[in-house]
Parts: sequence; structure tokens; C-alpha cells
Amino acid sequence: MTSPFRSQPVQADQARNPIIWADAPDPAVIRVGNVYYMSSTTMHLSPGLPIMKSSDLVNWRIVSYAYDTLADNDALTLQNGKNAYGAGSWASSLRYHDGVFYVSTFSSTTGKTYIYKTKNIEKGPWTASSFSPALHDHSLFFDDDGRVYMIHGAGNIRLTELTADASAIKPGGIDQVIVPNATLAAGPNAGLPAEGSQMRKIHGKYYLSNIAWPRGGMRTQLIFRADKVTGPYEGRIALKDEGVAQGGLIDTTQGNWYALLFQDHGAVGRTPYLVPVTWEDDWPVMGVGGKAAKALNLPHNTMGAGGAQGLVASDEFNRKPAQPVLPLAWQWNHNPDNRCWSLSQRPGFLRLTTGSIAPDFLSARNSLTQRTFGPESSGAVSIDVSGMKDGDFAGLAALQKIYGFVGVKMVGDAKSIVMVSAESDSPEEKQSVPLTQKTVWLKMECDYNNRTDKTYFSYSLDAKKWTPIGKPLQMVYTLPHFMGYRFALFNYATNTTGGFVDFDYFHVSDKIAAVN
Repeated sequence: MTSPFRSQPVQADQARNPIIWADAPDPAVIRVGNVYYMSSTTMHLSPGLPIMKSSDLVNWRIVSYAYDTLADNDALTLQNGKNAYGAGSWASSLRYHDGVFYVSTFSSTTGKTYIYKTKNIEKGPWTASSFSPALHDHSLFFDDDGRVYMIHGAGNIRLTELTADASAIKPGGIDQVIVPNATLAAGPNAGLPAEGSQMRKIHGKYYLSNIAWPRGGMRTQLIFRADKVTGPYEGRIALKDEGVAQGGLIDTTQGNWYALLFQDHGAVGRTPYLVPVTWEDDWPVMGVGGKAAKALNLPHNTMGAGGAQGLVASDEFNRKPAQPVLPLAWQWNHNPDNRCWSLSQRPGFLRLTTGSIAPDFLSARNSLTQRTFGPESSGAVSIDVSGMKDGDFAGLAALQKIYGFVGVKMVGDAKSIVMVSAESDSPEEKQSVPLTQKTVWLKMECDYNNRTDKTYFSYSLDAKKWTPIGKPLQMVYTLPHFMGYRFALFNYATNTTGGFVDFDYFHVSDKIAAVN
């Protein structure tokens, strides 16, 4: 039988994959009219559950977040030796139903499932509800008969019914496995159990997207279908190419179909990949000739190199009364201590004040971050360090478990510019240069060309001449952090609190000088 779905000819090489060369993993996507919205995993960052918007599936910009902070505990606030690195909140689900937007996530840090809803996805306000347990990699799903479900789990994929307002598990509702051992659809060499559920109902059939990672193989996209939400489901491999997998199906107003998935892309993180979809006998066939196409028959990327400019932003730290306090590109590493940062204490500057003692950079609160991106990206700051105290460190970092930074260290009354590297799993000072002036300019440059994955650090005493410092950091994507590298502005104390630094600006660029 021939499918009624329209197939898409893929021929032009306008837009290119990855459509965003930056960390935006586990994408969930919807279309409302002629506008697309996407949500993504947050991990240990605040605010969380970013909402991105596009008119063409290629060029995306952040328009809101569903929450300011997920919860308030020691792990999420970097207190008492605890942290939420590699945890926090994971894969989200995004839905539009009866005029209301829903976005949901789950957290191993809190053991809960969270649902946020609003009538205005770009401006809010959002209302939140939560319940236990944390339903792993779930897909929120509103069926045509008014019933509401979450499809979730790993290996055995489960259907759990929710209340009509999607705020809680429905007492006495359906709660059953609908795809037992879903991993088998990827082949006999079971590795990572099938997970990453995303459900769509298309022309009366239920289509469930999952991923698996067979032992000795690659991340593989699976697709299951059924005539009833409870099954039975039959499944097959939808795409097995370069590890491009995990996401869901989306259609355009022209009737063309895509799968919005992602690829592990080295140290920059997990990058969204748009894969053309055709239909054969009511099955979605992903890719072109079994390959996740590099070129797409869509408008080209206009969001700068790597398509990431809608997710990052330079900042002069000047604020007019009607402007947001921080542009949406910024996220704090863990929950911020709002007593210890300000844009008003010295207008035109971001002031970071130390409020607690930290043994190292990864334990420090109030590091303000943005994504790095490929193929090249750089970040530069001007920083007034005259308010530092003995034992303080402040500067600009490449944030991941294997981190590096260029910054200012104060010992006694003496300051020095230092480059610190954690390549050996513990921080090591690679170079130190005496500093006698109050203002210094710092820069880090990331080279992701051909997965080079190196960051170069430099400083300037006059904002004109830049001097390399230390050694390039060999960036490595590590599972303990589970996140691509980020620019991070920081200030932390090792001896006594109350010291402060003032950042005059943060400038981001898609060009680097270090290797050009």
C-alpha cells in the first residue's frame, strides 16, 4: 500500500548539518501554525528548559525558559560538597494542546517528573507541577479521546496515564509496558537499552521514536508503530549513520517531513541534526540513501557560523529599565546565589561577589555561562580586579570537567594573571604573570574544526596586544558533566568572602586568531 504522505525530494545544498553547531541535545520539536518550537536538555544549568523558535527549522533563537530553578537542594546549589554535574534535568517533551503549551522534564537529582504549562510560550508566565517518580526520557502525549499519557523508560517502554490536566499520574489509570525489550529492534548485540521516547499520532497511527546503542555499534534511531496507543507495536531501524539519533518527527506547512535528531560532536557537545524523511508503506524512512544528509533542501543558516548565533550573545552589561536583567543566552552553572551578583551596584558592569569558600573552579557558585560553538568561537572579557581579596580567583573559563581558564589570582596583596588547566583531572597552574594594574582583558578561543577540540587562552594589558598564556587545553567531552564546553565568567574565594570583580563586557565571536 502506498502512503498518503508526501515525500520530499532532497537536492539543494542550502542549509547544512548540524543545523546548530553547539550543545542542544535531546531536541523535542512542535509546529504551531507556521512556527516551530524546540526544547532541549538543561542538565545543571539555571534557568532551565530552554525554548527555541524558528520559522524554517534551520535558524533557531532562544525565546524563553520554562523555569528559573528546578529545585533548591545542596546538589543544585553547589553546597556542602554536593553538585548536580551530569544530572539536574534531562530530556524534555514539548506539546501544544487546546491552546496551551506544555513542556516537561525529569530529574534524577530530585527523583521527580516536572510539567510546566503556559498559554504564551515566549512570554509566559509558566505554571509548574511535579510528581514522583522521575519518568525516564518520557514523551508527554495527548490522545484524540482526551486521555493523557507519558511514554517512558529504558529497555521496556512503558505507558503511564496522567490526569486530564497532565499534572499527576492518574489513580487507577493505564500503566503497562507497551514495547517489551525495545532494544531488540536494533539487533541482537544489545548495549544501551532503548530509550529517548517521542510519540506522534499521524494519520491514525501511533509512531514511537526511540534510540539504542548496540554493543560495538553506534547510536541508532528506532521507530515503532501501532494502531492503538497500548499496542501491539512493531519496530525497525529508522536510521543508522554517524550516530545521528534521538529526537522526533516534524512536518512542514508544505507537507514535507523531517526528523530532528542530534549527533555527539566531540567537545562542543551534542548538536541538532535535521534529517529528511520520506514515507513508504506508512513507515517513516529517515535520511537519503540511508545517510543523514549533510545538505538540506531548506533555506541556508543565517545565524552565523555553525547556526549558533541565536543561542549566544555578546553583552555590554548596560541595562535599560525595560530590558531583561540577563539576555537569554546566559545560564548560571547550578542555581545562582542572587545576593552575590549585580548589574546595578556599578551600572554598566556585571559584579560578581564571593559569598562562600570554594576549593576550586568547579565548586564555585555564580559562574555565568554561555555555549561555545563550532567551527570556531571566541569569548573575551574586560575585568576590573581591584576589589579582589587574598585567595580569590576570577576570570574566563572553558567549563567542563576537564576545564581550563585564564584569570587573575590574588595572594596576599599581589595579583597575577594565571592560566590553569585541569587536563590531568586536577587543576594545575601552567603559567603566571605579575599584574600591577586594576583592569585586564582576557580571551579564550575554541577550535572545533575537524574535531580539533582545542582552546587557546590569552590576555592583554591594553585591549590591543594579546599575549598567549599557559598551554592550549585539549577539550574532552566527559560523561560526568554530560555537556558541551561553555564560556564561563567566574569569581571564587578560597580564603575569605566578600571580594568582588567587575566585568565590563563579554564579547563573543565566530572567528579566532589563535590558529588562523
